[in-house]
Amino acid sequence: MSRIEELTRQLVTPAIEKNNFELVDIEYKKEGNNWYLRVYIDKDGGVSLDDCQIISEYLSEKLDEVDPIENSYILEVSSPGIDRPLKTKRDFDKFKGSLVEVSLYQAIDKKKKYEGELVGLINDKIVIVDDNGTKEFDVKNVSLVKPVIKF
Repeated sequence: MSRIEELTRQLVTPAIEKNNFELVDIEYKKEGNNWYLRVYIDKDGGVSLDDCQIISEYLSEKLDEVDPIENSYILEVSSPGIDRPLKTKRDFDKFKGSLVEVSLYQAIDKKKKYEGELVGLINDKIVIVDDNGTKEFDVKNVSLVKPVIKF
C-alpha cells in the first residue's frame, strides 16, 4: 500500500465508522494522463449515491487540509460492485459458501483459474470445493479471488 493510500485510510476511517460502512479498498494510480484516488465502500444492503457523497465530501475536506498529494488527481468514492475481489479476512468470511473464481500467478495442473464453493481463508490458504473435491491455494500464488455471478 502506498503512502497516499495509507494516509487516505487514516483520514477516511472516522467517517466510515461513524456511518457504519465498510472500507473495502483504496487505490491511488495513474490511468492515461490522470491520477485517480479511489475509495471503495460497502454496507449491508448496498451503497447509495448519498452514501458515496457523504464520504467523498468528508474525505475531500480532509485531503484539502492535509494536502498530501502534489499532483492533481480525481477522487472517486464508489461501491466495489457485485463482482468485487475478495481481499480481507472479512471478505472471505462474508462470501463463505458462495461460488468463487480463483486466479493464480502460476499454473497448478496446467490451470491458472479454478472455480468452486468458497470454504474460506484458512492458515494462509484459500480453500474451495469443486466437483473434484477440496482444493487449497497458497495466498502467495493467488492473484485474484472474486465471486462468480450467474444470471
